[in-house]
Amino acid sequence: MRERPLSQVSRTSANCEALTGPDTIRWRRQFLLFAGAICFLSATGGIFETTFNNFLSDVFHISARARGALEFPRELPGFLVALFSGALFFVSEVRLSALAAFINCLGLWGLSSVGDRYPAMVVSMVVWSTGSHLFMPLQGSIALSLAGGNRAGTLLGTIGAYSTFAVIAGCGVVWLGREYLHMSYSALFVTAAASAAIASLTLTRMQPTGSADKPRAKFVWRRAYSLYYVLCVLFGVRKQVFITFGPLVLIKVFGQPAEAIAKLWIVASILGIAFKPLLGWMIDQLGERFVLMGDALLLIGVCLGYGLGRKLLPMPYSLFLAYCCFVLDMMLFAMEMARSTYLDKIAVSREDVGPSLSMGVSINHAASMSVPSLGGFVWAAFGYQWVFVGASAVALITLMASSLIRVPPGRAAIAEAELVEEKVY
Repeated sequence: MRERPLSQVSRTSANCEALTGPDTIRWRRQFLLFAGAICFLSATGGIFETTFNNFLSDVFHISARARGALEFPRELPGFLVALFSGALFFVSEVRLSALAAFINCLGLWGLSSVGDRYPAMVVSMVVWSTGSHLFMPLQGSIALSLAGGNRAGTLLGTIGAYSTFAVIAGCGVVWLGREYLHMSYSALFVTAAASAAIASLTLTRMQPTGSADKPRAKFVWRRAYSLYYVLCVLFGVRKQVFITFGPLVLIKVFGQPAEAIAKLWIVASILGIAFKPLLGWMIDQLGERFVLMGDALLLIGVCLGYGLGRKLLPMPYSLFLAYCCFVLDMMLFAMEMARSTYLDKIAVSREDVGPSLSMGVSINHAASMSVPSLGGFVWAAFGYQWVFVGASAVALITLMASSLIRVPPGRAAIAEAELVEEKVY
């Protein structure tokens, strides 16, 4: 009997329990390799994200306005990710993800050796950003190709829980390394680079799965995905406010060191171990509309608490509130999986998903590149509070947009006329 190709295996079952014999072994091997690579990259992220802002503050004494301006070159690769992905359409998603992890490694290695040379830091940061942003849509696309069926949210939640353990490990390296071993920023970046290199090697061991073993469309833009694109823009604004200015509030306003940021990441990650599988279950059982509307409601509270807590509460209560808002916001970043499963359910074909996720990353980074500069200006002119008041308004718009989500049973039946009118380049 001829063995079924892995692409067929991965799309006909939600998990390995639905498979038998060799199919189970092959699926499980691919899943473990992918989950392992995600864990190493998550550990890399745990080290980098809890270190980079303090590195900028301690080494370059960067102001809020300059920090906002720095986000333009940092986020530019995210804006260009659809172009990068399209230019490399002949490379399978799995091989491209291995390349992305390797580029991530090169950028971190560069950061470990820049010293106090600002131009060299910017170049290394852009290289790191290119690898990270190139991997973002590939992670979701590969995971969805492994999942299949109506259990995509559950599988994404499971992988998210695994990666959370790795984030905790990465944050633990920063906490223990800085507080007890007195590790330099250079040593931390080298450690992160080594973890990214292992992830790249792990991904090279995977076989292309699902549609990833076929030539990919260079670019996909469909009117049927308009709401997904709108949600990506709104997520880009919300994401960048907190990535750029959330840690900066703790550092500049409350004077928190790198190890304190690492501890907050650890707390958020520990809570995420239970939250991410629960979120995946909620997506499968309650739907993307319910989950994303709940995300927007919570974000309104987080924004207002983060921005106004210092004025409304005395120390240390205002600091504790900022801690809580930081942790909750970190947990809510997991809502990205709901946007991915929403796209997967409305996609005209499976081949649309990877390029469309890349397009979504580019779209949300179009907002990401402009928001930090505007936020830095608002911080300098009116105070940091108004940055988060503005973010709460964006969360309200997100709530209204999420209420429009409608997911048909199974894969969406898109009108044939639309397929004729719209061209996939």
